[in-house]
Amino acid sequence: MKMTFRWYGKSDPVPLEYISQIPMMDGIVSAVYDVAPGKVWSVESITAIKKAAERHSLSFEVVESVPVHEDIKLGKPSRDGYIEAYRENIRRLGKAGVKVICYNFMPVFDWLRSELEYKNPDGSSSLIYRQEQVLAMNPKSGSLSLPGWDASYTKEGLSTLLDEYSDIDSEALFSNLKYFLDAVIPICIEYDVKMAIHPDDPPWDIFGLPRIITDEKNLDRFLSLNNSPFNGLTLCTGSLGSSPHNDIPKLLRKYSSMGRVHFVHARNIKHIGENDFNETAHPSGYGSLDMYEIMKALYDTGFDGYVRPDHGRMIWGEHGKPGYGLYDRALGAVYLSGLWEAIQKSHKK
Repeated sequence: MKMTFRWYGKSDPVPLEYISQIPMMDGIVSAVYDVAPGKVWSVESITAIKKAAERHSLSFEVVESVPVHEDIKLGKPSRDGYIEAYRENIRRLGKAGVKVICYNFMPVFDWLRSELEYKNPDGSSSLIYRQEQVLAMNPKSGSLSLPGWDASYTKEGLSTLLDEYSDIDSEALFSNLKYFLDAVIPICIEYDVKMAIHPDDPPWDIFGLPRIITDEKNLDRFLSLNNSPFNGLTLCTGSLGSSPHNDIPKLLRKYSSMGRVHFVHARNIKHIGENDFNETAHPSGYGSLDMYEIMKALYDTGFDGYVRPDHGRMIWGEHGKPGYGLYDRALGAVYLSGLWEAIQKSHKK
């Protein structure tokens, strides 16, 4: 297992110097953030991230993410041009030593929360999801005010995009995803870069938009779209775990033993209701997920890929990008590394 940390580039309030001070930290997960989806990343931008990481003795082997243009998800005639740009990005990243690309195939919104700074009883803040509050902001009514998304679309642009998805159901989305995979996986094989799709967050349909990376049945179907081992998963425990129906250790054992889990986002959540949850501190006792069993599932299946502590709370007076402060994620990384060491040593006795 290689422990990694998400870094949002020079604008990130968490500097690489601090990330490098986290015990057992191997590398960063980053991307080129100033290029629009569907465009080619410059070699200079990719190299700059790699060199910045290496100056702090950190690797840069995971990209999160190379966004998939909406025209690809919609299956428009223009998708071939955007796919070719994606293929070129894979080539450039492979040449730079990147081994995994995390991406998603979620229509319009790649995550949804009802609140980004929910005040917990201990004074920390975290992201939460309340289905009723989110649905009350139905974008088709023109009243969308989703935290974190208000500046992502104009009302007119969002309305047009939603109209375009009116004829796209889950079957069409799976078909368009297969078209994309069949085009990019050969380049992945050539340049030794694994594709790792991120689950839908949360893992159920919303605003009438289909979401297809949601549960065991759909994960099976996804992997069958292209049987190459280069077509795999970013198994996000918090995204899939948002549904009480998903058994995360079971899913990890199944797909990791197949060699199809390339990247893991490890975080805990607390189920508040059928479709409501809070994001919590990483240790098992704070949420609904058994993080020990999650790490043990990885160890028992010989997982040697990348893990990063996912969303953390804001603690100790820190202010920053919601879910991506330094302190709680650093605590999470050390906690996960500690579990891994304990599991390793218990198997050697």
